This record gives sequence, C-alpha cells and structure tokens, in this order.
Amino acid sequence: MALFVRDEEVSAMTAELQGLLKASTKTETLRLALQHELERVRAALPMRERLARARAIADSIGPSDPDFDQKAFSDDLWDES
Repeated sequence: MALFVRDEEVSAMTAELQGLLKASTKTETLRLALQHELERVRAALPMRERLARARAIADSIGPSDPDFDQKAFSDDLWDES
C-alpha cells in the first residue's frame, strides 16, 4: 500500500528525521516515528485504561482455574516434586 505525502512541511520533517535516525528509507523513518509515538501515547494512558485492556485480553483467553497451584506447576517444570 502506497503512502503519498503531499504536504511539503511533513515531507521536509520526514527527510530531516530520516537523516537524524540514519534510516534507510522514508517508510522506515515513518515506521519508527509512529512506533515511538504509539509507545509514548500508550504510556500516558491512565493505569485504569491499560489494566482494562490487559483484563480484556486475559478474559478472551478464557476463565482461570481457581484450583491451579502455581508452586506445584513450577516444581513439576523443574522436576522438583
């Protein structure tokens, strides 16, 4: 999928950032910039929102086993039973 930047200021900023990052392409430059911005914005989300997302992922995996014994499980993995 092609991305065409028609704004001269955005194009100039991308070229400047490409030089500073020593990125091989403008695509790589934009990928890095977007990754960093996503990380920054996600980190700024309130803890409640971040935990809600984590809970939703855990819920999608399925219910937990209330009788699960983590110690016994770990011992079994290390053959220490």
